[in-house]
Amino acid sequence: MNRSVDKVQERLTRTIKALESQRIPFGIVGGHAVRAWVAQVDESAVRTTRDVDILIRRTDLPAVIETMESDGFVYRQISRLGKAERMDVFLDGPDGKVRDGVHLLFAGERVHPDDEFSSPSLDEIESVAAERTIKLEALVKMKLNVFRDKDRVHLRDMLEVGLIDESWTQLLPRNLAERLQELINNPD
Repeated sequence: MNRSVDKVQERLTRTIKALESQRIPFGIVGGHAVRAWVAQVDESAVRTTRDVDILIRRTDLPAVIETMESDGFVYRQISRLGKAERMDVFLDGPDGKVRDGVHLLFAGERVHPDDEFSSPSLDEIESVAAERTIKLEALVKMKLNVFRDKDRVHLRDMLEVGLIDESWTQLLPRNLAERLQELINNPD
C-alpha cells in the first residue's frame, strides 16, 4: 500500500518537474489539490488519491505532450466508460493504466459536456504547500459542479476540517449552493 501511494506522489512530482522545466503553465486540481488544502489545516485528515489531475490550457497541449513523453509518459486520448466524451491522459509508460495516470483538464472548458460550469482559468492558481494548486474557491466550485461520489467525499473532508462551511452557500451560484447545503445537512 505504501508503495502505491509513493508511486502516485512520484508521478505528480515528475509531472510538475517536467512542466516547470519547460515553463508550461499548469495547476494541480482534483484529489491532490484537496489533499494540499486539507493538509494546511489537519495533516491527519488527508486522503490518498490514485491519479494526478492537471489543469492546462488547450493551446499548450502539443508542448505538454512533447514534454511528458520525453519523460517516459505515453499520451492517449480515450473514451470515458459508457460515454461519448474523450479524456486526455498520460499513462506512466507503455504498460501504465488509465486509472493511475495523469489526467488533463482544460482551463475554461467543461470537464463533462453536461456540466453547468467550465473549469477555472489558470489565473485561479496559487502556491499551496509550494505547489501550483487551484485556489480553494475554484476547487470547491469544481467539486460541486461535477459532484460524483469522490467529489462529495472531498467536499466532506473540506467541511470536516473547516476549510469550508455553511457561509460558503452565500458565495456560490444557487445550484452549487444547494449541493453544498445538501452535504452540510446530510454529512454521512
